[in-house]
Amino acid sequence: MEKLTARQFKILEFIRKSGKAGNKEIKNYAEKIFGELSRITVVRDINILANNGLIKKIGKGRGVYYQEAVESKLLGYIDIDEYFKKGPDERRVAFERFNFGVFKDLNNILSEDELADLQKIKDDYIKRIKKLSPAILKKEFERLTIELSWKSSQIEGNTYSLIDTEILIKERKEARGHKKEEAIMILNHKKALDYIFANKSDFKKITIRKISDIHRLLVAGLNVSYNIRKRAVGVVGAKYKPLDNEYQLREAMENATALINKMSNPFVKALIAVLLMSYIQPFEDGNKRTARLVGNAILLAHNICPLSYRSVDEADYKKTTILFYEQNNIRAFKELFIQQYKFAAENYFK
Repeated sequence: MEKLTARQFKILEFIRKSGKAGNKEIKNYAEKIFGELSRITVVRDINILANNGLIKKIGKGRGVYYQEAVESKLLGYIDIDEYFKKGPDERRVAFERFNFGVFKDLNNILSEDELADLQKIKDDYIKRIKKLSPAILKKEFERLTIELSWKSSQIEGNTYSLIDTEILIKERKEARGHKKEEAIMILNHKKALDYIFANKSDFKKITIRKISDIHRLLVAGLNVSYNIRKRAVGVVGAKYKPLDNEYQLREAMENATALINKMSNPFVKALIAVLLMSYIQPFEDGNKRTARLVGNAILLAHNICPLSYRSVDEADYKKTTILFYEQNNIRAFKELFIQQYKFAAENYFK
């Protein structure tokens, strides 16, 4: 959905806090903040909120009133730009520590309309790739691998350009002026993706061992421990502090894999996997990289186009994940995930 205007967001907040509100109450409240408004303007704002599934209409005629449609805080609307205008110590954070309760709330995170839309895109993608020759399929997987290796590394601070990444992967030539570790990070993505492509059917069911195998490939040669970490880690720009107990980390991973495997829809499985692996932070480094590739492994196991994240803004990606850490709110990341899936399905394998 598009970003709400300041007025629409204030109307949503008013309805949320009031429990329910009619047209007249909403108009009077909005005018106290924004000055005189026409009835048509207010109705238009209400309709935008309703059409985006944020509020629902109850009753008929003069008895009409509106309530917030989203019952779970996971899917509530938060103005992400306003939220990050404040630093981590100034923000009102709901969860400074890991919330085990999140495992109970991750049902129905994709609406029926969203699932139907994603399924249609998947069906079109499958029809399209059936017409492609093995040579073209191989070439497109190579292109996606290059672009995912570049963007996933860039999100983590890697400074290689896309062209330099292509040369590195195809010709094994490192770019001048870059650290050796940057080249290793990119090439490790290639190795991990090759492993996933070669064993994609194995990822219909996720295990801690399979996640650890991907992590091991991603951090090889980068002086990072492979196993579940035994010490605390922090998250830059966030007040959230991940678990620091090895046994609790393993418990969280067991809960996460059980939840992922319980879900029947592969889009839901992949979305939850990316978020939970990032949230749990089971390893001392490479967690978000591992999360992105585990999510793609699930998609590939179900013949769904993987995400390259090529068009994502790195700051937006980090903000949506931190919002989940601090508020357990999934809406912003879910929208980013859907956008990136649509981008991938529309731009590869044609």
